[in-house]
Amino acid sequence: MRVIKKYPNRRLYDTSKSTYITLDDVKALVLNHDRFKVMDSKTEDDLTRSILLQIIMEQEGDDGGSVMTNEVLGSLIRFYGQPMRGEMSKYLESSVRVFLDQQDTIKDQMKNLVDVSPMGMMTKMAEQNMSLWLGLGKAQKKDDE
Repeated sequence: MRVIKKYPNRRLYDTSKSTYITLDDVKALVLNHDRFKVMDSKTEDDLTRSILLQIIMEQEGDDGGSVMTNEVLGSLIRFYGQPMRGEMSKYLESSVRVFLDQQDTIKDQMKNLVDVSPMGMMTKMAEQNMSLWLGLGKAQKKDDE
């Protein structure tokens, strides 16, 4: 697992690459499904969640296309302190996983539709017509013999 240390000056240091990184670099790790852990450089406390929340907070403010509406955030806040908080966490995790899996399936289906472009369809039809004409030509030649 990749270890990233957070220093008091708020800088992040990737110990596997021996270089400082940014939140955008951490976001890239998430998008690439790389396993990592962010630790406080002095206390060695796990800061991964707070860094991930910081990335989400920046994403939420970027282009106005928020995932976390005020209603969703309010509901989450109200749920803290409830006896089934752990179950809510599992539910949200599996719901997001199912949603992302469905999105991947839809992307694959759309890719297949895009791969069948008008030019691709025309080329395929031309090849089929050519095969048909060649087949008819061979059949005509046999009849003439």
